[in-house]
Amino acid sequence: MRIRATVAAVSGALALSAFVVPGAHAADSASSYRADVAKAQEAASGKAAFSTSTAADTGTPYALDATFSNIKVNNGSAIKVGTTNHVAVPVTYTLTHGADVDITADDFLTGPYLYKGSFDTPDNMLFGDYAATCTATSSTVATCKGDIDIYPAESELINSDAGAWKAAALAIAYNGEDPSSDNINWDNVGYADQGGFTSPNVQRYSKLTVNASPEPVKKGKTITVTGKLSRANWEDNLYHGYTGQSVQLQFRKKGSDTYTTVKTIKTDSTGNLKTTTTASVDGYFRYSFVGTATTPAVKATGDYVDVQ
Repeated sequence: MRIRATVAAVSGALALSAFVVPGAHAADSASSYRADVAKAQEAASGKAAFSTSTAADTGTPYALDATFSNIKVNNGSAIKVGTTNHVAVPVTYTLTHGADVDITADDFLTGPYLYKGSFDTPDNMLFGDYAATCTATSSTVATCKGDIDIYPAESELINSDAGAWKAAALAIAYNGEDPSSDNINWDNVGYADQGGFTSPNVQRYSKLTVNASPEPVKKGKTITVTGKLSRANWEDNLYHGYTGQSVQLQFRKKGSDTYTTVKTIKTDSTGNLKTTTTASVDGYFRYSFVGTATTPAVKATGDYVDVQ
C-alpha cells in the first residue's frame, strides 16, 4: 500500500495536539500527525504503509471505547485530483466514546482517512495533514471535522487508484505515552479504527477544449469543430488524451442561454475530437463530456462563430 513517504521519515517528530495546531509549526505538525497515525496503525493491526515501529516498542494497543458514524466526505461530491495542486477534502463525522475516554486530553487524537481496496489490507490510504477538531455535544458524543490532504505531485496516487474508495476514522489515546519515543509501551495506548463508510469517487481531473472554424463563415458552409479530451496522469504528472470516449457537440444560439446537442462523437486514440456541421446562425459551439467513474464530467468553454 502507499501513503505519503514523509510519514516514514518523521517518526521521531513531536506529537500533535488533537485540538490546537500552532501555525508556526504547520509543516512539522502535519508530518508528525501522519507519522503518529502510521505507528499506531502498525502497532494495532500491521496495516500501516511503512514500518515505523522500533525494536524497543512493546505491547499492542488496547481497543479504545470509541465508534464513528455519520461520516460525510467532500459534501458528497466527487474528489477531483489533478497533477500538481494539493487537494483538501473536508470530512465531518460523529465520535461516540466511553465516559472514561477523555477526548480533550492533549495526547488524544482522531481523524478521518480514505482507503482503496479492503479495510484490513488496503491498496492505498489517504490521510489528513492534521488531526480533526471535535466539539462535544454530550459527555460521550462529539461532532468532528477535518481534512484529507492529497498531494498528487508526491506520488500518493497511481492511475489505477481512480474510482471507488471507502471512508474510515480512527482515534488514539496515548494516556501519557510519548508517540515520538523509541520505546512506546503500546499496552497503555487505546486505539479505535472503523471503516466501511461511503466515500465519493476519487477521480482524475479532466480538461476539454474546442475550436470551431472558419470564423466568420458563410451560411450553409461547413464548420469544422476540433477539440481534445484529456485527464490527469498521476504517474507522470501530465495530462494525456482520454481515448474512445463519447463526447457531445453542442450549440447555443446567440442571445440564448441553452445548449442543444448536435451530435455525439468519440475521441480518437490520442483523445482528439473532430467533426463537421453546417453553418446556420450565429452562436457558440462546445464539447461536453458526461464523465465516468474515474474521470469527472467537463464542458469546454463555448467558441463563438459569426455566420454571415
